[in-house]
Amino acid sequence: MDLFLLKKIIGFLIMPLSLISLLLIIALILFYKKPSLSFKCLLTASFLLILLSTGYVSDRVMQPLENNFASYQYTEKPIDYIVILGCGNTSNPDLPATSQLFPCSLQRLVEGLRIFKLHPEAQLITSGAAFDDNDSNATNVKKAAMLLGVPESKIIVESFPKDTEEEAELIAPRVQGKNVVLVTNADHMLRAVNYFKQHGIDVIPAPASNWVKNIDGYKNWSYYLPKSHNLTQTTNAWYESIGLLVQWLKSDS
Repeated sequence: MDLFLLKKIIGFLIMPLSLISLLLIIALILFYKKPSLSFKCLLTASFLLILLSTGYVSDRVMQPLENNFASYQYTEKPIDYIVILGCGNTSNPDLPATSQLFPCSLQRLVEGLRIFKLHPEAQLITSGAAFDDNDSNATNVKKAAMLLGVPESKIIVESFPKDTEEEAELIAPRVQGKNVVLVTNADHMLRAVNYFKQHGIDVIPAPASNWVKNIDGYKNWSYYLPKSHNLTQTTNAWYESIGLLVQWLKSDS
């Protein structure tokens, strides 16, 4: 089996919803033979689902990941490259390129264009493979950037990297010794910066689209109720934390 696919499968199996679903399946299987254990599995699954779906919990597991880097601010130092890491898309010729991008890709593109407006001397580098799609993520982000006014001559496409580790490995030789702004989602930024450092590139972080906007601000009663959005946020934080752990283990091996 392809190593990349294996990593994705293992990652999926240890996500919160997968573990909760497993507990529910075990509860069903044991319902007649071991009702006491079945009830405990059901209770644990319910508790985890409610707990991990509240804004209070999801914000507090996400904030440590997003607080490592401040938002990008203008500097007089010229920027050579703005690297927009890939996320995902679904090709559909009936939709504009901007609507074909996954939300995470669109968020990264918007931040990249904000910085490009501050530094029009820079080149954009879009990244990301195609997987089972017709167009690579890098190509779709390029099309979307062009729709939003970026000249084609200012965009470099890297369509081969399948994950962040490969993006750093393939892009690093091109940007060695240059001033590089790295754009990715705020929760993903620490892992991305670490990969580029491993290849000798000290990037300027430009985190996009923080999940946690103002953790200390006023919260009404609905903030403490379970919501699917909060479970998605918790899952992202869980995924990135596991990714950082794996990265650390590999760096020490």
